[in-house]
Amino acid sequence: MRQPEPDVAAGIARLEGYLLAQSKVQEAEREAEAFAGRMPWLTTAQREEVVRVYTEDRIALSRQVLEALVSRAHELRAEYTARYDELRRRLLCASVAALLGSTALCVLAGLLAARR
Repeated sequence: MRQPEPDVAAGIARLEGYLLAQSKVQEAEREAEAFAGRMPWLTTAQREEVVRVYTEDRIALSRQVLEALVSRAHELRAEYTARYDELRRRLLCASVAALLGSTALCVLAGLLAARR
């Protein structure tokens, strides 16, 4: 399966981000309505204000959580990339050492065979 073009992939990522954000806003609004519904004594204006403030707070919290997750994902990517690079270097060094060792053994065996 072909990979999408970078522009297409970026557009899809933006669309996914937008849809995720919209779902979080709708979720926050539903929670705010449920919260305000537990306070039947509020006037209409007070209820609207409670819903608005609650929704804003939930969206801000969602944004903070998402930003923390993104930050941690970048940290983990950097850590795993560094670890992968280290392991790749070690494997290369071990392979070169094994190749040199086997070459040296072959040369030594050839020299010993030539002495006989």
